[in-house]
Amino acid sequence: MKRLLAVFLVVCLTCLCTSCGKVFVGGAFQPRQSSITGTVSFVEVNNVVSGGTFVEVTFVTFFQDGLSSSMNFCGNQTSQFPLNQTVTTNFNPGQPCATLVIVFIIG
Repeated sequence: MKRLLAVFLVVCLTCLCTSCGKVFVGGAFQPRQSSITGTVSFVEVNNVVSGGTFVEVTFVTFFQDGLSSSMNFCGNQTSQFPLNQTVTTNFNPGQPCATLVIVFIIG
């Protein structure tokens, strides 16, 4: 019971302090980065419709261990993906395309 009362008091004090404009309480979530590694076998830039507007997207196909996988990256990223080169790519997933963070050329 004491714990619930303490939480209630902290919430009330936070609300009172933020309402006077002198205290800011906020935060942001960092998107979770993902990665993919493989040999670049296909790269194409095209426009897709998202929310009624056109978005430029780079379609990349990676080949590794007999399997292929494709990713869509926002913007024209063709210079980041040389054909027949093995790369590791870090990105933030999104729709209709992922945001590219960095590309490491392995070989």
